[in-house]
Parts: sequence; structure tokens; C-alpha cells
Amino acid sequence: MRELIQKYNVPGPRYTSYPTVPFWDDSTYNEALWIKSLQKDNSSREISLYIHLPFCESLCTFCACNKRITKRHEVEIPYIEALLKEWDMYLKILQHRPVLKEIHLGGGTPTFFDPKHLTYLLETIKHSCDVPEDVSYSFEGHPNNTTINHLQTLYKLGFNRVSYGIQDYNPKVQIAIHRIQSFETVKKITEASRRIGYTSVSHDLIYGLPMQTLEDVISTIHRTTELMPDRIAFYSYAHVPWTKGNGQRGYDEKDLPSAELKRQQYEVGKQMLEEHGYIEIGMDHFALPDDELAKAYKRKSLHRNFMGYTTTKTDKMIGLGVSAISDSWFGFSQNEKNLNNYYSDLSKDQLPVSRGHILDENDLIIRRKILDLMCHFETTLDLLELDTQFDIKNDLTEFEADNLLEIQNNTVQVKPAGKAFIRNICMAFDLRLKAKQTESQLFSMTI
Repeated sequence: MRELIQKYNVPGPRYTSYPTVPFWDDSTYNEALWIKSLQKDNSSREISLYIHLPFCESLCTFCACNKRITKRHEVEIPYIEALLKEWDMYLKILQHRPVLKEIHLGGGTPTFFDPKHLTYLLETIKHSCDVPEDVSYSFEGHPNNTTINHLQTLYKLGFNRVSYGIQDYNPKVQIAIHRIQSFETVKKITEASRRIGYTSVSHDLIYGLPMQTLEDVISTIHRTTELMPDRIAFYSYAHVPWTKGNGQRGYDEKDLPSAELKRQQYEVGKQMLEEHGYIEIGMDHFALPDDELAKAYKRKSLHRNFMGYTTTKTDKMIGLGVSAISDSWFGFSQNEKNLNNYYSDLSKDQLPVSRGHILDENDLIIRRKILDLMCHFETTLDLLELDTQFDIKNDLTEFEADNLLEIQNNTVQVKPAGKAFIRNICMAFDLRLKAKQTESQLFSMTI
């Protein structure tokens, strides 16, 4: 395994989309084409909605998300009014009353916002939609500032899932990443969520953090399994200090575990979780057998998008808020990352988009292959329609020789040992990555 880690530990995408954002071709994109892609297939009115709430009271230095650090809560209402104006613009574009199947509140810290302000935002949006019974509404909560009022308010609004960012319980690691929260605080809010009625409580853990040892990971998972959250996201720390506005410059690579130790942290953690009954779902995710994520994985209906793994598959995902990404299946569009620019565009009655990509025929074929690999660890090699100079099947032979996958009857099946290298395997299909090799590092390391 050590030789394979050294061989395959290279920068690579996490494939929440294809093409990945750094390889979007802005020359294919303009607002008119983006709107056309949203209106291209109206056979279903179902949509997913991602709402980016960027404000945090303090900076967590491991985080590479778009955030705005402030303790001034008067920023809440102007931002919500901007979100609702953007939503009204999309309602006109969609040309029908949408069916709101999925909502995810991400950030930033969604629980930075007062519950009454979240109620105003979400009730306004829901009143403009049809809301079916089988919805998946979720939010990211900070254990230190998610209140009972937050939980009760969002539950009454239809939210049934909550994800808490834990990362690691060792105080030394917590100080390094500026995310200090006690096990008692996490236990209290987890138990409160269940009492109120949330059917799925998730904990986010990270391995490969600065100052983090194997013993830290073992201890954190021991504490986590005392609470038995329904889902666990066991993420690889992505060290991307070159990202603008990133707090990861507070430490450097000498403070990080080696690639070998990092992989050991994952393998030991995975074994512990499986011993407690968790099932490995796609990449970096685990769920108890009766959780809907595990059920979707077993019946091969799991989906992956910019919100991560989901049990809900809609062809359209609208992203509201600064830096949010929308997906029409045929195209992507990302909002302005700068908050002032976001407000400025909306004040001019313009969609606050900064860039995007319209998928061509090759993109649509490869997107499906990578999605199948990321969700089900398998795909087919029916690539005859591809117009490309690259030989994907030939590029897979090295993984086959390393006993990471097998190819039979035109089907690629990732072996258990290959799951650790799923990002690398997807890269064999990534035509845009191959065509635009660059010397600058755009992605975190795959291991």
C-alpha cells in the first residue's frame, strides 16, 4: 500500500462536478446560454436549492469555503433580501412553479442567522413553490451556536437533517484549526436534535489535520461512536493555502501528517466505523444501515452534486447567495464570490453570476461516467460517441495492473483496495484535465 500511496498521491479534483470548476470554459458561457440550459428540459418541475449563508463569527483555519467573518448581525436582513431578489429572478427564468424537493443551507455558518430571519427567508421561498411530502431539507450547524430555537424553527419548516462540524476532539488540534468545542457541547446538541425529531444527524470529521496524530483520530472516533450519529462524513483535509482569503496560511506542510500517516488515519478510522455497523458510502462518507443514504447506496440511486452525496436526484439545482453554484445538468453557473459585487449586480437587476460553463457532448458523457464511479464505484466503457484523442481504456490498465479495478464485458468495477484511489481513477476519464495540464497546483492531494 505504501508504494501505491507514493505513486498516486498527486493533486486531483474531488469531483463534485464534471468539468471541475478550474477547467470550466468561460468562452462557452454567457447569461443567455445559461438561461437556455435551465429551460432546456422542463419534463420535471423538481428542483434542489442550495443557499449559501457566508457569515461566521470566527475563522476556522482548516476551512477553504467562501466566508465572511463578522460579529455584526445587522448584516442578516440585507443579505436575506438579496437572496430573495435573486430567487425571484430564477422563478421568472424557470417559467413554472417549481417543486422544491431539496434544500441545503451551507456556509459559512447558517446558524449565525437568527431563527426568525431564517423563517422569513424559507417561508417566502416555500410559498412560491409546491412542496411534496418526500423532501430532504438539511442544514449545517455549528455545535457552539446552534440553539434549541434554531432546531425547532427549522424542523417546523420541514428540515429533517442536520450536519454538525466536529473535525477532531483533541484540544491541541482544535487550537491549531481554531475550532474549539467540547464533547459535552456536541453531545447536548446531538441529543436535542433527535428529541425534536430530526431523522438524520450527521457529524463531520476530518483526518490529516495539522498536529493530528493517529491516536487523535482513534480517540475522536471513539467519542463519536458514543453518540452514533446516523451519518459520518470522514473527510480528507484539503490543504489549499493558495486559495484567496484562506486561513490555512497559519500553519504549513511540516505541521501536517505524512501521506502514509494520513492514509493510515483513514484506514484505521474506517475499520472502527465499520466495526460499529457503519457502511462506507461513496468517497469519505459512512452511514448506518437504516439511514436513507445507505439505502440509496444499496439500490444504486445515490447522487452527487455540489452539496455532496444526496438521496435526491433532480436535474436542476439552483444556488443562491455569494459564490453559490447552480447546475442545470447541461450547464453550470457560479455567483460572484465578492459580497459587494454580488449586491451590486442585484441592485442593477442582473443575475449575480461571475462565470460558468455549458457542457458539450463529451462533457455530458464523461460527467455520467465520473458520477457513476463516485457514487457506485463502477461504470461502463461505452465511449464510442466520444470525440477525443485520449484513450481512456488504455489509461485504466495501470490501475488494473495494480489490482485496484477490473474491466470485464466493457464494465469498470473498482475493487475494495481501489476505493482509496477513486479520485485518481476518475482522473483517467477527465478529458479536460488531460488536455489542460498545468504546472500550477489547482487541487488538494488525492491521498
